[in-house]
Amino acid sequence: MRFARIAALCAASVFAGALATPAFAQSPYDGNWQVTIHTKSGSCDATASSMLTVADGKISASGANVSGTIGSGGLVKVSINGAYANGQLSGNAGSGKWNGASAGIPCSGRWEASRQ
Repeated sequence: MRFARIAALCAASVFAGALATPAFAQSPYDGNWQVTIHTKSGSCDATASSMLTVADGKISASGANVSGTIGSGGLVKVSINGAYANGQLSGNAGSGKWNGASAGIPCSGRWEASRQ
């Protein structure tokens, strides 16, 4: 019985300490980013926008197959639903190039991003 109380007290202390500790971003680019693509060639939509999240330099998005990273210098490398993009972030904005396919027909263009 005493061990259970001590364990519960320790767990509560750790949890309370975690709540009291301020959270710091692990990457200068962590946060939510609004990304807009512009198709320059191919049959993909002319423009499309999506919200991406960067946490610890890793890129993710709700409801999308996303994998990628942002280096400490802002270099972007990402795959989103089979399309590939690379480019550069600086401060609260960025841009680059992307390529993919729609119905098997290649398309490509540019992307722009802004931190929200």
